Amino acid sequence: MGAVVFRKATEPQTVKLNDAVRAALNYSAGRKPLHFVDLRHEHRVVWIDHIARASVRVLAVAVHKPSLKEPETFQQKSTLYHYATRYLLERVSWCCRDYHKTGEGDGSAEVVFSHRTNLSYPDLRAYLELLRKKGGVGDVSIDWNVIRPDGVTALGHHVRMGLQIADACASAFYCGIQANAHGFTEPRYATMLKPVVYAHKGRRMGNGFKLWPREADALLASDAALKWIGEVYA
Repeated sequence: MGAVVFRKATEPQTVKLNDAVRAALNYSAGRKPLHFVDLRHEHRVVWIDHIARASVRVLAVAVHKPSLKEPETFQQKSTLYHYATRYLLERVSWCCRDYHKTGEGDGSAEVVFSHRTNLSYPDLRAYLELLRKKGGVGDVSIDWNVIRPDGVTALGHHVRMGLQIADACASAFYCGIQANAHGFTEPRYATMLKPVVYAHKGRRMGNGFKLWPREADALLASDAALKWIGEVYA
């Protein structure tokens, strides 16, 4: 899962990234949303390059399912998605807290998900509200001054262009981790994003990028295809 964070005041300039990329690629598919998966490699590089030079912060959470201790727990509908969302919103809340400026709004985030027909967003809001009311479960550390469950919405890519940026960022990390049909990963996109990946006290790993569960960290040293993560984001 991935997210892109930017100030409300700069949203008009940020979403113009889409127009700039369309012009650079001579993309003539009407107003069809830019989907990373539909672009050729050389076009993906252009898209990511534009994001890497924008006034945004990028965050991503990757789940290594084989490392889950109790996989049966996550077989219930949306359970794993909720867990991953929790980790992503934790980091979004930290990012917003770190970058909030006095006098610029109340510090809360407008959280917009890309709408998926197989997910219930009322259920997601209820899950977040449960975490908030219980003061967090386990090691949950969402800043509830930033994330307000009742304000979480889900829209289509054609409605909010910022979702197309988030799609590109999530896809960039996916390509670097998940091998394609030929057995290769492509870490270049995620590596290019490093300048805008959220860092807390200079550290991106665990903040702007999280690999979960913790047992999966061993892969960074043992799996040659994933060593770039430790080299770039450690």
